[in-house]
Amino acid sequence: MRLSRYFLPTMKDTPAEAQIVSHRLMLRAGMVRQASAGIYSWLPMGFRVLQKIEQIVREEQDRMGGQEMLMPTIQSADLWRQSGRYDAYGPEMLRITDRHEREMLYGPTNEELITNIFQAEARSYRDLPKQLYHIQWKFRDEVRPRFGVMRGREFLMKDAYSFDLNYDGAKESYNKYFVCYLRTFARLGLKAIPMEADTGPIGGNLSHEFIILADTGESAVWCHKDFEDADAANLTVNYDDPKAVQSVVDHFTSLYARTDEKHDQAMFESQVPADKRIERRGIEVGHIFYFGTKYSDPFGAVVAAADGGEVPVHMGSYGIGVSRLVGAIIEASHDDAGIIWPECVAPYKVGLVNLRVNDDTCVVACDQAYAKLQDAGVEVLYDDRDVRPGAKFADLDLIGLPWQLVIGPRGLEKGVVELKSRATGEKQEMSLESALAKLSA
Repeated sequence: MRLSRYFLPTMKDTPAEAQIVSHRLMLRAGMVRQASAGIYSWLPMGFRVLQKIEQIVREEQDRMGGQEMLMPTIQSADLWRQSGRYDAYGPEMLRITDRHEREMLYGPTNEELITNIFQAEARSYRDLPKQLYHIQWKFRDEVRPRFGVMRGREFLMKDAYSFDLNYDGAKESYNKYFVCYLRTFARLGLKAIPMEADTGPIGGNLSHEFIILADTGESAVWCHKDFEDADAANLTVNYDDPKAVQSVVDHFTSLYARTDEKHDQAMFESQVPADKRIERRGIEVGHIFYFGTKYSDPFGAVVAAADGGEVPVHMGSYGIGVSRLVGAIIEASHDDAGIIWPECVAPYKVGLVNLRVNDDTCVVACDQAYAKLQDAGVEVLYDDRDVRPGAKFADLDLIGLPWQLVIGPRGLEKGVVELKSRATGEKQEMSLESALAKLSA
C-alpha cells in the first residue's frame, strides 16, 4: 500500500476531547473518528489492527476447542423477560420497537439468545460439553462514554458460552478459558493478571477479570508483585488433560489479585509482604464467569442424563473486549512520539520511506524493495509522498510500525539503507539486500 493513495488523516495537535493516551493517539494516527458519543468509525489503519487482534483471539478460541458462530445484534425483548433481566439490566440497554410494535433490544450480551438456541437443539448428555463463541458488535448505553474505544457505547466483543452436564464439567470448561485467556493476552504482548471479581448483572458465583495495570484504568486493583514476573507467553498445555489445565489455574491463582469489588485489605496485608504489594488501577480486557443453571432453568435447557432423568445444563460465559484491546495495547506500548505496536498486531510490519521521490535512483530502489517485501509476504506501507523527510518520520513514529526502512540518495551512493526499530529506536546502516533479508525472515 502506498501512502500517496492511503486514507490516513493524521493530526499534529492533540484533540481537546481526548483525555487518555490511547484516545489521543488513535485520533492523531488516523485510526478512528467519532460518529457520535461513544461510537466510532474505524478507518483503514485502525481496522487493520482490529482485525489482527480479532484473529489472534479467534485462533486461541479454536485451539481451546471453541466453535465459532454468529448471532445477531438485535434480540427479542421476550427472551430477556424469560430470564428476568429485561427490566433488571437498567438504562444501559438500548430498547427499541420495530414497525410491528414488537419490543426488541440491541444486545449488550448474548446469554439469553445462546441458551435459547442450545435449548432447542440439545437432547442428551452425549451432546455435552459444548463451547460456542462469536465475535460481534455490542451496545451498552453508557451514561458518560469516555476514553475513546476504552469505554465506548458500541464495541466489538468476543463472547463465548460453555455448556456442561454438571459443576465438575463446568469447572473444567472454566479452567480451559482461564488458560486460553492467559495465552491470548500474552500473544498480544500484554501482561494480563487474572483477578477475582464480581459477576455483575450477568450473575454467577465464580468470576475472574483479566486486568492490565495502567494509571488510566477504570478500576482500583490490588495484587502481588510476582505477577509482573509471571510468563504466559510460552505457556503450553494440553486442553484435553484437566489436571494439567487445573495446575496452570492453581499457579496463577495462588497469589493475591482482586478488583475493588472483591478486595479485602486485611487479607491483602496478611498474604502479601509489604515490599510485594501493588495497589494500582487497571484496565479490564477480559472477564470469565461460571453461573451454573441461572439461564438454563428459566429456558428449560435440559438434557437426558445417563440414568434416564433430565438435568439442566451448567453454563459459563467468557468475554474479551476486542475493540477495547486496541486501546489497551496502546496504553501499554507508546512513547512521546506515538504508538509502538507489537509486531503481531501492527497494521503493517514495515514503513518504507523514499527520502527523494523525484530522484530516479531512489524511486527504482524503493519500488524494487516494495515489490520484494510484498513477494515475501511482508506487509509494507510505502511512503512515496512528496513531503519533507521530517514529516514522513513523524508520521511513521506516530502510527508505530515495528520497522522503518529508509532509502535516500546519499545512502544509495554508499550502497546502504537505514533500518530503524521503532521499539528501541536503534538505527542500522546495511545493504538493501541485508535489510530485505532481515525483514523477510
